[in-house]
Amino acid sequence: MTSPVVHPNTPHVAVPSACMVGEGALWDHRTGTVFWVDIKNPGIWRYHPQTQQHSRLDAPERVGFVALTPDPDMVVAGFKSGLVRLDLRDGSSEPIVSPELDNPANRINDGHVGPDGALYFGTMHDDEEHPTGSFWRWDGKELIQFHEGFIVTNGPAISPDGRTLYATDTIGGTIYALDLDQGRLGEARRFIQFDKGWGHPDGMAVDAEGHLWVCHWGGSRITRFGPDGSIERIVPVPTAQVTKCTFGGPDLTTLYITTAAIGHDPHIDPMAGHLFVVDAGIRGIRANIFEG
Repeated sequence: MTSPVVHPNTPHVAVPSACMVGEGALWDHRTGTVFWVDIKNPGIWRYHPQTQQHSRLDAPERVGFVALTPDPDMVVAGFKSGLVRLDLRDGSSEPIVSPELDNPANRINDGHVGPDGALYFGTMHDDEEHPTGSFWRWDGKELIQFHEGFIVTNGPAISPDGRTLYATDTIGGTIYALDLDQGRLGEARRFIQFDKGWGHPDGMAVDAEGHLWVCHWGGSRITRFGPDGSIERIVPVPTAQVTKCTFGGPDLTTLYITTAAIGHDPHIDPMAGHLFVVDAGIRGIRANIFEG
């Protein structure tokens, strides 16, 4: 048995954001900007690598992710209370849909726009105690629940051909794969089971070759898994709680990585919560735009 390749480049800090729970890394190819959120010190960050400028917009409640819309200054945000259309210029927002109004102990966590243009996202128990989280699909007209019964959800992510959706049970250490056909989802099958010592599977991204890059909460790394579930490479990250990654840059070969500082002593883990960057050497795929 051969050992997986260790990535030759080490991620370094791009923005010292010191997020409590940095998440939701997302590249906007139209503006050359990377977005990310801080869930528990609610805010939305933007960074423009070409100018080295970054900014933060305070959010009125916990926010799990943002998704692109046709207007670069307008995003769909996954607030605790539901999906909203958020204007990045002045912070004004308009509610869209709330999937779990009857369960105020839950919140929206991670999300992703699929190749079909629909928004796929997960909910979770905000105190991380009860298996009340689910995955949802919203196409602008219909809200569909699928794959439920989790304490913490992450993902989803979808393969480049749009035929496989990956969804994560973070506490259970399991990544599931579901067949996807024109918005219809098949039965979940276990795709990857994390070993002890790996930490927990968190956010993820898919590259142009159909490999899955999974961030390890508590594992100080990202693992690139092949379409068959095999480990292709490991990317060590110099902080423990690695939460999400996205491919950016002009050719989509730059990997931006969010991390979390919550619960960590800054003297022991001084880079916790920062945005990291590394040359991936492998091309990603563009983020899809939600037009629903």
